[in-house]
Amino acid sequence: MSIVLLSIVFFVMTSIFTGCMRHYALKKNIIDNPNERSSHTVPTPRGGGVAVVCSYLLGLALLIYTQQLTFHIGLTLILSGFVIALLGFLDDHGHINALLRLAIHFLVAIAVVISLGGFTNVSVFNGFELGFIANIIAVLFLVWLLNLYNFMDGINGIASIEAISTTISMAIIYSLLNVSANVDIIWLLSACVLGFLLWNFPRAKIFMGDACSGFLGLILGILALVALKENIALFCGWIICLGVFIVDATYTLIKRVLNGYKMYDAHRSHTYQIISRKCGSHTPVTLMVLIINLLWLLPIAYITVKLNFSYPELAVLIAYLPLIWIAVKFKAGNSDA
Repeated sequence: MSIVLLSIVFFVMTSIFTGCMRHYALKKNIIDNPNERSSHTVPTPRGGGVAVVCSYLLGLALLIYTQQLTFHIGLTLILSGFVIALLGFLDDHGHINALLRLAIHFLVAIAVVISLGGFTNVSVFNGFELGFIANIIAVLFLVWLLNLYNFMDGINGIASIEAISTTISMAIIYSLLNVSANVDIIWLLSACVLGFLLWNFPRAKIFMGDACSGFLGLILGILALVALKENIALFCGWIICLGVFIVDATYTLIKRVLNGYKMYDAHRSHTYQIISRKCGSHTPVTLMVLIINLLWLLPIAYITVKLNFSYPELAVLIAYLPLIWIAVKFKAGNSDA
C-alpha cells in the first residue's frame, strides 16, 4: 500500500479515535486539573494520546504484514511501545510508584538495546571506540528521552508539534538522501500525531496524557538508535532535530538540581513554560518551536547527514548553542516566579 494513502487513512482514523477518547474521558471523569506544574488553568480531559498509540501500533502491524517493515524492527517498536503506553495509561487512571515506573522504563530500554543487537561497535569523534559503554549510554538515552517528553508535554500542541516536525524533518532527509530504511514508519508516525493535533491545538479539547508522551519519546529514541546502526551522522541528525526538547529538559533539570531542588519536584520552570507565561498564550510558543525546528534545526541536520562530517557531534553543538542561550536568557530551572 502507498505510504501516502496509508498516512491519510491513519490521520483520519486517529482524529476520529481521539474524539472517542474525549467522550470516554468526560464520561469517566478523567480530567487533568491544574496544579503547581501546570501551564493551563482550565480542567481538561486527558488521555487522548491513546488514539495515537493504538493507530500507530496498528499501522506498524500492517506494514509488517505487507512486508514494508522488517519483522524484527516492527516487533521491537510494537512491544516496547505497548508496554510504555500501558504504563502511562495506568498512571493516567491512578498512580504508579515513581521508582517502579522508572524501573520498568529501564527494563524496556535494556530490552530494546538487546533487541537491536547492541552498540559496542559504535565510535564517536572520528574513531573513538566506546565499546560496551555505548550500550549503557543507549539505555540512558532511551530512558531520558521518554521521560523528558513527558516533562515537555505541558502546553497546547507542543509535544505533537515536536514529534511532527522532527519526523517530517527526518523523513525529508531520508528521502532526499535516499536513506530508504524505515522512512515509511516515520511518515506514519507523523500522520498519526497530526490526527491528534487537531484536538490539541491551538486550544486543547483534550490532553495527550502520559500514555502517549512517554510512548512518543521512546519511539523517537528507538528510531534514532536504528539510525545509529547506519552511521553516527544520521543519529546526530535525529539528535539535532529533537534539540528543542533535549536542551530545554536537560538544562532545566541540571539547573534545578544545582539550585537545590529535588529531581522529581513538580515545577513550571522549563523555558517553554516561562515564555508561555510571558506571552500570556501557548500558541506563540508552540509555533516558535515549529519555526526553530524547520528553519534552524532541519537545515543543520540535513547538512550534517549529507556531508557526513568526520565530527558530526560538533554539528549538534552548533545547533544547540542558540537553544542553550535561550534557556539561560529566560532563567530556566530557577524559581517558577
